[in-house]
Amino acid sequence: MATNAPYPAPITDETSDSVLQFPDNRLLIDLCGELDRNIVQIEQRLGVAIHRRGNELALHGTAEATAAGEQVLRALYARLEQGRPVTPGDIDAVIRMGPGGERDPAPAKPDPGQLDMFGAEPLEIRTRRKVVEPRTPTQRAYVRHLFQHELVFGVGPAGTGKTYLAVAAAVAMFIEGRVDKIILSRPAVEAGERLGFLPGDMKEKVDPYMQPLYDALNDFFPPKQVQKMIEEKQIEIAPLAFMRGRTLANAFVVLDEAQNATTMQMKMFLTRLGEGSRMAVTGDVTQIDLPRGVMSGLVEAERVLRGVEGIGFAYFKAEDVVRHPLVARIIRAYESARPEG
Repeated sequence: MATNAPYPAPITDETSDSVLQFPDNRLLIDLCGELDRNIVQIEQRLGVAIHRRGNELALHGTAEATAAGEQVLRALYARLEQGRPVTPGDIDAVIRMGPGGERDPAPAKPDPGQLDMFGAEPLEIRTRRKVVEPRTPTQRAYVRHLFQHELVFGVGPAGTGKTYLAVAAAVAMFIEGRVDKIILSRPAVEAGERLGFLPGDMKEKVDPYMQPLYDALNDFFPPKQVQKMIEEKQIEIAPLAFMRGRTLANAFVVLDEAQNATTMQMKMFLTRLGEGSRMAVTGDVTQIDLPRGVMSGLVEAERVLRGVEGIGFAYFKAEDVVRHPLVARIIRAYESARPEG
């Protein structure tokens, strides 16, 4: 039996009880999760108590919490009926999106291929190792931008999936044959460190800065395949400075940590865009590590390029954080403290 939420709904005149029946007991077991952990997650997020009775789930809480719990449970059960898994991330997505939120209502100019953007299909990106689904409305809008625009900016705090979704889109388009290579780049700028002070040759100096990009790729391709593709130049991972003088054709190019690019570097990077290519630029303007007095190229690009045809902007907030819930609270605390700082 599922345990009560740590903060069960108070007994008031507004409390409500409901019972949901699920005909397939095997799917109900998957819905509840190992040791009822899925049910506990729903209880904690919605403030509703859920108890299992045979093939039924009984809900108790405020009328609003109970109604929300019913919608979430039905959506997750429908997901299982379709043969799709239910993970903690999927539960989080259904709760964040609201009823029917995991489905895309009416996107403009549906783009055929790996991204299902029709009203009756879930919005998802399919890669070799996993299927990636947006978990917040902002992520959903961002994914749509990635497939509909040649240049997309994803701006917002850490943990919101900006880079991860961009790399997933790059992998999906590569698998589909819409691009010939994937190019991932970052400015080699970090607070308190310089490349020259690190040991080793240039690759060994650069790799620590690029590790988050390697991590994302290894989520979508088997690690041995990633290494082979790097050797065959189908995947390039390089500092931003290495982009100068190149024309990047038939490639999906991701610039991560773009807040640490100078205005000149940003202009240089954006003008590398070649025939058949797409670019995604991600960054957090609250974490700029450039020297004092040096303007961030991302901040300047936001100002200059807003409204330019063919460019999409997605802005993430603390509520879009999909890492540990504490990360969102940390971001909000810093945002609240900023005016005093």
